[in-house]
Amino acid sequence: MKILVTGGAGFIGSAVVWRLNELGYDDILIADVMDETDKWKNLSPLRLADYIDAYDLIDSLTDLSDVRVVFHLGACSSTTETDADYMLRNNYEYTKELANWAVANDVRFIYASSAATYGDGSAGMADGTDDLNSLRPLNIYGYSKHLFDQHAARNGMFEKVVGLKYFNVFGPNEDHKGDMRSLVNKAFGQINETGKLKLFKSANPDYADGEFGRDFVYVKDAVDMTLHFMERKDGGLFNVGSGRMNTWNALADAIFNALDLPKNVEFIDMPEHLRDRYQYHTQADLTRIRNTGYDAATTALDDAVADYVRNYLIPGKHLGD
Repeated sequence: MKILVTGGAGFIGSAVVWRLNELGYDDILIADVMDETDKWKNLSPLRLADYIDAYDLIDSLTDLSDVRVVFHLGACSSTTETDADYMLRNNYEYTKELANWAVANDVRFIYASSAATYGDGSAGMADGTDDLNSLRPLNIYGYSKHLFDQHAARNGMFEKVVGLKYFNVFGPNEDHKGDMRSLVNKAFGQINETGKLKLFKSANPDYADGEFGRDFVYVKDAVDMTLHFMERKDGGLFNVGSGRMNTWNALADAIFNALDLPKNVEFIDMPEHLRDRYQYHTQADLTRIRNTGYDAATTALDDAVADYVRNYLIPGKHLGD
């Protein structure tokens, strides 16, 4: 069974390939766009059948009749990107073409949506398609993902297609992501260089400094939830998270504990351009994915951070090394 992974050299994509390798799959076609970062290093320890430039993939679909499963994880994932035309072409139009091909050819299609589609959370963060039109994403990245979710629902695709609303994923193989790296990754460099960690002050009177937070989910858990759908018949939209909200203070505690260092945090002003598009509280409702039979516990924050810091960041390793 040949498997196509778009964004396969990226963070979640390469982690999916790593886990597929562990399960004995290596007939894997990876589509991605290489750049000046070192994300190619994510592929070095992995087994794959071939690599294709993502810009050539759509024109090559007729040659991929042996592909039976697509993990579409490639996208521009920058929450600060402001080029709406680029974001919609790259994230929305590309996904439409790939999904249409997969559905027409009875290929299992599992794609990355995002918790960014939930906006400020005022409309809730329950997955599924019933209340899609009530969601108001805060940035063009979230909107590009939301637009395809709506397209898939409107066209009856969720009878066969699976969309995964990833929350704040962190872990090995994210070094290349620049400003979009997790706080754990950024903190590792900050603390090694300065001995302290900088966190944003709250710009919302309802939250004290460091006491707002997110659903931080370890990439190994996110991958297991993703692969859960590979051979199942379930379709629909599903949250992928830890099911818990942890504050930035709790995350800072976990990072300093993993480094065996005393906590040293400095709160700095949140940049003006983020204040009206910032999520203060996210927490994945995992009811629907649990109802499909996924029953594995998600890794506790302290344990996940310790594994990431001690087994990957300190020794400078990638998944599969």
